[in-house]
Parts: sequence; C-alpha cells; structure tokens
Amino acid sequence: MANTKCPRCLQPISTSDSLAFHGDEIIHLDCRRPRNLSPDERVLLFTYCFDHEAAGCLACGRRFRQYELLSDPSSNHAHLCPRCCTDLTESLRAHLYTCAALPEEVRQASRAVRDVARRLVKQSDQLRDHADVLMREAEAAIAALHATMRRRVFRG
Repeated sequence: MANTKCPRCLQPISTSDSLAFHGDEIIHLDCRRPRNLSPDERVLLFTYCFDHEAAGCLACGRRFRQYELLSDPSSNHAHLCPRCCTDLTESLRAHLYTCAALPEEVRQASRAVRDVARRLVKQSDQLRDHADVLMREAEAAIAALHATMRRRVFRG
C-alpha cells in the first residue's frame, strides 16, 4: 500500500500523526515529532485534565498526571514516563478522547476532528493506490499497443 507522505519531510503520514494542511496537501504539524499532541490537544489536557492522572504506562503499570511526565529535548520526545522513559503520548491522547472531565460537546468535537483526519489520510492512501493501479494498467495497455504495432509493421 502506498502511504501518503509529508511533502516537507518525505516521511509517511500515519493516521495517528498530528496533521496540518498547506494548500491542498496534508503535512505533519511537526515533522520532528509527527505523533506529538496538537496544540488543541495540549490545551484541552491542561484545561480539563491537569488535576488527575491522564497517562498510563503499560511497561511500569503506573499512572501519571501530565505535569509528572518527562521531556527529552535532545531526542524530540515529550510525555515520557518518569520511571522507564516510555513515550506516553498515545496514552495521553487516548485519555483525552475518553475523559469524563471534558464536557461531552468538547469531547465529541475533538473526536470528530480526529476521525475526519484519519479518514482523510486513509482516503488519500486509497486514491494513491487506485492511481497506481490505473498507471500499471495504462503501462500494460501501452506495451500491448507497441507489441501489436511491431507485429503489424513486421508483417507488412
């Protein structure tokens, strides 16, 4: 399957990446940290989840508040487990979209934005796959035409 690539960093765009748009192109919000939380996600976590545990580390089996997590600027990682340095970004994101502290309307709107972005990436990949199939079919048809032309020219 052909993956949609960010035109800035040329890395594949995943459905779990934070995205932005430049003209009609999908780009990483931050190419150095494509899966990092978006500014909107950070604001929501700070506003509604500051006072409770919002990230769980499967490796340690512990839960943490967002302000307890570590950052490592040298490796472009934020939201690391303070015990084992596992990246807990996805845990924070999952919490955000299920947290009862967020008003239901905000939670639904946040999920809708995330779902639309996922569908956009998937459909972009599907369109690219379909275009690749059509290009291969066109190349095969051109090759068949050339073969037919050669047979006709050599037969006279």
